[in-house]
Amino acid sequence: MTMEKTEQKHNSQNKKIFLEFEKPLIELYKKIEDLRKTSGAGLDMAEEIRMLEKRIKTLQRDIFSKLTPIQVVQVARHIKRPSTLDLANLIFEDFTELHGDRNFADDPALVGGIAKLSDCRKSSPLGETFFDQPVVVIGHQKGKSTKENIARNFGMAHPEGYRKALRLMRFAERFNAPIISFIDTPGAFPGLGAEERGQAEAIAKNLRSMAGLSVPFISIISGEGGSGGALGIGMGNRVLILEFSIYSVISPEGCASILFRDAKKAPHAAEVSKITAPDLLEINVVDEIIKEPVGGAHNSYEETAKNIKTAIYKHLAELSKLSPRELIADRYRKYRSMGFFIED
Repeated sequence: MTMEKTEQKHNSQNKKIFLEFEKPLIELYKKIEDLRKTSGAGLDMAEEIRMLEKRIKTLQRDIFSKLTPIQVVQVARHIKRPSTLDLANLIFEDFTELHGDRNFADDPALVGGIAKLSDCRKSSPLGETFFDQPVVVIGHQKGKSTKENIARNFGMAHPEGYRKALRLMRFAERFNAPIISFIDTPGAFPGLGAEERGQAEAIAKNLRSMAGLSVPFISIISGEGGSGGALGIGMGNRVLILEFSIYSVISPEGCASILFRDAKKAPHAAEVSKITAPDLLEINVVDEIIKEPVGGAHNSYEETAKNIKTAIYKHLAELSKLSPRELIADRYRKYRSMGFFIED
């Protein structure tokens, strides 16, 4: 690859994509770009650039503190949002991807492998000591472009993806390694081939198997947690969620189409469905909200990974004290305690 092509690829990867509600930021970024060009001409614009960057952060904080549920959905679906492979390589060491379900094929929409959770005594104020702890990492994988998304099926896994995930879970159990899963999918793929190969059975089997896993299991909703596709790798002892992620039984658009007979009512559906992180924490569906960088996870992969890693250390320290039997009982209590009902 030539230097020119490498530079073009780098610029393409770092090009900012603004959502509708972020339009007030566009002009400020344009001013910074113009000032940098002026700096290249021999003028020192460092102070002006610093002031504009400070203004951008203040404005971002203000915008993101007032997001509506449907705007949170847009952030969760952001094309630049960090993927499972991005996070796996930033959080863990020596991540090695494993392929195939040993039955039909390898599903690129759901990835997984083995990695090491390094010694955190220096990097974490919490004081846990997981020295080169082997872990199994699994998660949905979307693309960063249309071409990549088509190759990854937009993160919608086929049955072979869920069977690959189950193979890796059993591998983790065999070697007593904790499991970390990253959830980011609109849902399991509903195509004819997927249904013919047993999509529902594959997810149901995963649910049954996850309920009985004897190793610590932490699930992290890193983007869009949709329906059974999310649950297929999400039955952890602890379910954590990034600040601007969503978790729902159906998309706002699907909910609006079914309940209100009008997909344009998706904003209302998003509001009443209680799919944002604060709502999910309030109703006891998730255990912790992981803070995102100012402007969302796509603005700083490194900061996002650092916050996730701290949360993993914290919960793994608690779960590592439990015996295999206690881990299963802990998971059982967690899911039995969800929901509210009244008896007459």
